[in-house]
Amino acid sequence: MKTRSVGLLLIGLWFTASGTFPTAVWGQSDSASPPVLNASPIGKVNTATGTIRVAHAEALLYRGDVIQTGPDGKLEITLVDGTSVNVSSNARIEMSEFVYDPNGHSNSTLLNLTRGTFTFIAGNVAHTGDMKIDTPLGTLGIRGTAPRIEIMEDGSVKFSTLVERK
Repeated sequence: MKTRSVGLLLIGLWFTASGTFPTAVWGQSDSASPPVLNASPIGKVNTATGTIRVAHAEALLYRGDVIQTGPDGKLEITLVDGTSVNVSSNARIEMSEFVYDPNGHSNSTLLNLTRGTFTFIAGNVAHTGDMKIDTPLGTLGIRGTAPRIEIMEDGSVKFSTLVERK
């Protein structure tokens, strides 16, 4: 079963690498139903190592997806606005909200981080809308920085800014 999952992930990564995202408006409705595959993806898994769990075998990410890494898992994802996220081992992230129009100024992103370490470079949503990161300790507003967020075993959160754009 694990071999099949890895195979599907690799096939999905190959299809993703050989194609491109459309340039139209990216986002999904605020529906309570689970995401469906014919809805617009909000990002993709670029690289993955070790044990990871993503909702879709083709390595595309949709609003509402939960990503989890095991003790040996790590991955890098890219959202369609250019946000790049690195996820450590033993991590959990939910893609709660994502609305992005390249020509708009009402864009929004909400990522829920519940455990693990995350580093990322904020993309266009942070500059043209409202990017938020929810943690067990509180919610962070991101305005174009490259933060590192570490959620400790006891629930405490460490936050540092790696780069600040001007």
